[in-house]
Amino acid sequence: MSRNILVFVETKGQKLRNVTLEALSAAQQVADGGTIQAVLLGTDFEKDVPKILAEYGANQIYSVKDEQLNQYTSEAYSQAFVQVVEELKPDVILCGHTAIGRDFSPRVAAKLNLGMISDITKIDLNGDELVFTRPIYSGKAFAKKRVIKDTIYATIRPNNITIIKPEKSKNANIINLHVSIKPLRTIVREVLTSATGGVDLTEAKVVVSGGRGVKSAKGFEPLKELASVLGGAIGASRGACDQDYCDYSMQIGQTGKVVTPDLYIACGISGAIQHLAGMSNSKVILAINKDPEAPIFKVADYGIVGDLFEVVPLLTEEFKKLIEEVTV
Repeated sequence: MSRNILVFVETKGQKLRNVTLEALSAAQQVADGGTIQAVLLGTDFEKDVPKILAEYGANQIYSVKDEQLNQYTSEAYSQAFVQVVEELKPDVILCGHTAIGRDFSPRVAAKLNLGMISDITKIDLNGDELVFTRPIYSGKAFAKKRVIKDTIYATIRPNNITIIKPEKSKNANIINLHVSIKPLRTIVREVLTSATGGVDLTEAKVVVSGGRGVKSAKGFEPLKELASVLGGAIGASRGACDQDYCDYSMQIGQTGKVVTPDLYIACGISGAIQHLAGMSNSKVILAINKDPEAPIFKVADYGIVGDLFEVVPLLTEEFKKLIEEVTV
């Protein structure tokens, strides 16, 4: 069954986010000869973004240029995206389950009276139907869902769908779309970015996290060095954030960010259920803790009982040696 699929393009710091490429890859799997459309809102992105979208499967790229879309606000984006969907009438809409996607997607789905499935990790074909898998109960179980009529709207959890680049690149048409945005009640004057920079936590392939066991803000330094060697990002438990060891933007858990990296290294984290809700679906989990009875070891694939301030530097040195051997 041929399907026309619309992918919302998300950028960060003008660069294309990996979750958009994941959405394009998912679209390739289920389009079945239909058209894959990508929509760019605003102009705050690098010049090569349309080219990359075409390389990863977009047949048509729609550009919506309006100065009110250059900084994200849920009001402006939802207004614009509703009009795009009404104009293109896709069979499936795919968007990243990111801070932006989680914010404006329910507004759009409600406005258009569409069935929406959020935080999906997998899409399967069952005959002509699409079956979506999403985690429930903090990742302890998985639910399979489908939309029985009208347009399907789904948000994709980052780092779960394999990115596929077609063997043969496609030439995508860039089409300008005009939308009418009503006066906004909220206007963004300035955006202050985090001084930490580095790899995006929600899309990182490796995450090194610290808990109360790091003991201080300085205790994160060995973790940062390990993350730097592995090309990863730094995370934290709520306990570490509450103690002012780090910023809340690094928090992973039920009230923080959800991550699904290839490797998650938990340092000095006991493993409270609230923290596990944010990282238990990581592909490989390594736990480092002095307490052999810490709950984190129950979900870990590998565990090291020891002082993180002794173990982490040793791991860092060993990884450095391995990387040097591979690159020689």
